[in-house]
Amino acid sequence: MLEKRDFYINGQWVKSQGGADHHVIDPSTEEPCAVISMGTEADANAAVAAAKAAFPAWMATPVEERIAFVSKLIEIYEARADDMATAMSTEMGAPISMSRSSQVGAGSYHLKNFIRAAKNFEFNRPLGAHAPNDRIIYEPIGVAALITPWNWPMNQVTLKVGAAAIAGCTMVLKPSEESPLNAVIFAEMMHEAGFPAGVFNMVNGDGVGVGTTLTGHKDVDMVSFTGSTRAGTAISKNAAETLKRVHLELGGKGANVIFDDADDKAVKRGVLHMMNNTGQSCNAPSRMLVQRGVYDKAVEEAGAVAASVAVGPASEEGRHIGPVVNEVQWNKIQALIEKGIDEGAKLVAGGPGRPEGLNRGFYVRPTVFADVNNQMTIAREEIFGPVLSIIPFDTEEEAVEIANDTPYGLTNYVQTQDSARANRLATQLRSGMVEMNGTSRAAGAPFGGMKQSGNGREGGVWGLEDFLEVKAVSGWAAE
Repeated sequence: MLEKRDFYINGQWVKSQGGADHHVIDPSTEEPCAVISMGTEADANAAVAAAKAAFPAWMATPVEERIAFVSKLIEIYEARADDMATAMSTEMGAPISMSRSSQVGAGSYHLKNFIRAAKNFEFNRPLGAHAPNDRIIYEPIGVAALITPWNWPMNQVTLKVGAAAIAGCTMVLKPSEESPLNAVIFAEMMHEAGFPAGVFNMVNGDGVGVGTTLTGHKDVDMVSFTGSTRAGTAISKNAAETLKRVHLELGGKGANVIFDDADDKAVKRGVLHMMNNTGQSCNAPSRMLVQRGVYDKAVEEAGAVAASVAVGPASEEGRHIGPVVNEVQWNKIQALIEKGIDEGAKLVAGGPGRPEGLNRGFYVRPTVFADVNNQMTIAREEIFGPVLSIIPFDTEEEAVEIANDTPYGLTNYVQTQDSARANRLATQLRSGMVEMNGTSRAAGAPFGGMKQSGNGREGGVWGLEDFLEVKAVSGWAAE
């Protein structure tokens, strides 16, 4: 078991002010792998005070210097990639090979994209040729509370910390208590990179305790939260008393619309994307909408692909999927699989219980349901596990209607060789992102959703802007 490490506040490692111990569980074994202290209100207040005190000097630091700190951070991050990969694999169950490549790789990828965006960003710019003495100045919001989830830990930490740091905000990070070890390592990296004391602070804890203190704190100017829609609603209500900015990246129930002219790899690609990270991604294509002419073939293929997905311990090398993060999630997923069966969906792969040969650990069988309609529970609720629902459709109009008939609006996917149709759907689907024919979003593209999938955008220029205030200045004197 790893040695307990407490909180990073004002450039120092400090002990919790009375917080209880919390055992971090390895989901592959169901055994404790580390102990952390759960933060108290006093711990959160101390972190906010440090960030508030550090803000004026950090705001005044030239952006080129702030970029240099992040560049140094990237060097350290890449040098400690193995430590980070092992931590995330152990605490949240990402297979070690995937943790090294995707989970760790996401962090350096985002940090590099922020530097690229910042070098071309005009923080002080003219309003326009019509107003030579008017300027638009982008200034940091202030103290930012950053609350991150367990499913893609470094992806979310770097999307928030990188943008906040370059924008000139000071910050308090509260990582998920389910996967806090990576954040401890990240805090060590921030310290080694030489960020001034108080610019970055990290306090472990849960949402009810530290999270509530931070989101309602009078000296916190902004909250950036990634997690469930339920928690996002609670945070918005708590933050409303102080009218702080709230940036939310929440759940999803993405539609993957497969037309009868889709490429030969569309179904396999969709199933494997769904199963990636054991289905624990908010942008997972969890509803596969298939045009009637190729529906039976797609169902057969999807079942076969899911059946071929191996499941195993996170510590083992390979392309298998690992466990889900904890017992609560495992039980939720099992209940929803049973609900799908009870409501009449056709089970074509997987099903309830653990995969064969795995009697301990929070493992879920890669599961595919066919003959689902969009009113079934498994089509409405975000399952957050390796469970795919296949829904038939006849016309393009019906596909759009089904895809948009959800409270969520994060990512939708389109598979067709008809470019005009693809472009039509891109404009008609109500989601913050649309990916077509297996093409991923380019570096610096914004990540974020509509409706109950949240607000704001992360990554690149849009990620920087979320941590900036816009100031209009008239009568600016020419220098």
